[in-house]
Amino acid sequence: MATLKENLRRRASRIRRSIKKVANGRPRLSVHRSSKNIYAQIIDDTAGRTLAAASTLDTSLRSQLKTGADTEAAAAVGKLVAERAKEAGVTDVVFDRGAFIYHGRIKALAESAREGGLNF
Repeated sequence: MATLKENLRRRASRIRRSIKKVANGRPRLSVHRSSKNIYAQIIDDTAGRTLAAASTLDTSLRSQLKTGADTEAAAAVGKLVAERAKEAGVTDVVFDRGAFIYHGRIKALAESAREGGLNF
């Protein structure tokens, strides 16, 4: 019987495989959620490098947030990663939610990144 960790890894690889089919050279906005923080980074898979990144551990956000594990923190990270992506010259991305369901903090990050100017 598969463990929870194996199931999450399989789900994430299944999502990434379908994302790479429709990406058409666009970088992907990868999101990771832990119990205490949320992380987002824009990755160029063709070059194999990170173009922009943001998380609740950034010093600019940490002082403003009550906790890193709520939807307000996720929305702040989404806005910050959108600003940093625009500075790097990225406007079109593909959203990679990993093994996480598009709900709650993941959804809040995605919507605030869209409001910040990212198209996906």
